[in-house]
Amino acid sequence: MTAAPGAAERLRHLQAQLPPPARLLAVSKGQDAEAMRTLVGLGQRSFGESRLQEAALKQEALADLEPLDWHFIGHLQANKVRPVLQRFGTLHSMDSLALAQRTARIAAEEGLAPQVLLQVKLRDDPSKGGFSREGLLEAWPQLQGLAPLRITGLMTMAPLGLAADQRERLFRDCAALAMDLGLQELSMGMSGDWPEAARAGSTWVRIGSALFGSRT
Repeated sequence: MTAAPGAAERLRHLQAQLPPPARLLAVSKGQDAEAMRTLVGLGQRSFGESRLQEAALKQEALADLEPLDWHFIGHLQANKVRPVLQRFGTLHSMDSLALAQRTARIAAEEGLAPQVLLQVKLRDDPSKGGFSREGLLEAWPQLQGLAPLRITGLMTMAPLGLAADQRERLFRDCAALAMDLGLQELSMGMSGDWPEAARAGSTWVRIGSALFGSRT
């Protein structure tokens, strides 16, 4: 499987529509290394993966390229923290204080200083985890002290079924919370709702199918 015809057009189209400061994170889960290699040749450097074993195979297959910018966007399991840290420079889904504390300890042992985005859940959604607004504010003093983690922003996902204006309101609430905490990065928006996220100030939009095309 390779990138479907039109990958260059889709990439250019997305890049042209993204307002500053939004950047494109290509979600390559389920895509093969050659599809990714095609996009690298078109200038895309940042890729998001959520399955450690799948990502490791792709990283090895693409090792001949200049170093890429790898983001882990899946649920981070406590027993996978060390191998994830060894392969990814940015983590988008830190969803509890206990997990952040474990990650900080292992990062120190590995001599690593990953960028971390804290996952927040600002609407009722039983299918997703993350800090509530109140829970994050309560944990914030402890989170700030978790060197060598570099906590740079927040990540959120909209529940299914929200209208576009409701999604944008959610993303703006997340942006306001990040501003209150002095955080610059916002990982918000996917293939189906990135325009609302970009309008709300997202700095990373996580796009898979709208970039690679449908998986076969």
